[in-house]
Amino acid sequence: MSQSPAMAAQALVSCSCTSVSAKEQLGSAFWGAPSSSSNNPIISGSGYDDAQVRCFRRRARAPLPGVRMAISRKKKEETVDRAKQQLEGAYLVAGIKYAGLTVKQFQQLRKSLPQDTTLMVAKNKLIGKAIEGTRWEALKPALTGMNAWLFVHTEEIPAALKPYRTLQKELKLENNDFSGAVFEGRFYSPEEFKALETMPTRADLYSKLLGTLKSPSSNLVGTLQGPARNLVFTLKAYVKKLEEEA
Repeated sequence: MSQSPAMAAQALVSCSCTSVSAKEQLGSAFWGAPSSSSNNPIISGSGYDDAQVRCFRRRARAPLPGVRMAISRKKKEETVDRAKQQLEGAYLVAGIKYAGLTVKQFQQLRKSLPQDTTLMVAKNKLIGKAIEGTRWEALKPALTGMNAWLFVHTEEIPAALKPYRTLQKELKLENNDFSGAVFEGRFYSPEEFKALETMPTRADLYSKLLGTLKSPSSNLVGTLQGPARNLVFTLKAYVKKLEEEA
């Protein structure tokens, strides 16, 4: 990408290879010159060695500080926005300590996740901004170390967590455990993940409910003979009770 004389001049002035007066003498004439200073009629004989010339070029081609800051700020804002979008409608958010994982291993993990589960790498500070003022603020204890984030948009929590646990065991990643999770407003530490990983599925709950309804000793028999409205309320209450017991 071509640079303007002003950008080249600023790069020369910011270079620490030589004095300001020497930089001004050189100006921007080094543009397009061969890599060796001896082949450049402007640079040759001026006392500039190859290392200084390379430094001038490198400084001039690099984005200016203001441009770098603007790009960095924009990327951070985009990351926070993506995290906020993932938080919407999520049932669970979990952190994974990913230090040491390779790109190939990440790809393997992504492919094995359920369709309604997303894996995202983002700095803790940016996730902290995304959860600020939301019901996900309970996730703050997990904002330490290097984390990848699992956004689960399905009620099947065990199925969403299993792929990483399987990968962890296969690769013997003892130090790459979950860093924590939030489910239904509560924070779960790594030591408490067993409760999440062994939760009954919705199918399990309905199966248990059906078995109860078929039982002759069920105290729901009387309700079955009553108004349909009472039956609906009773079934909802019973499902909630089973979920709490689980």
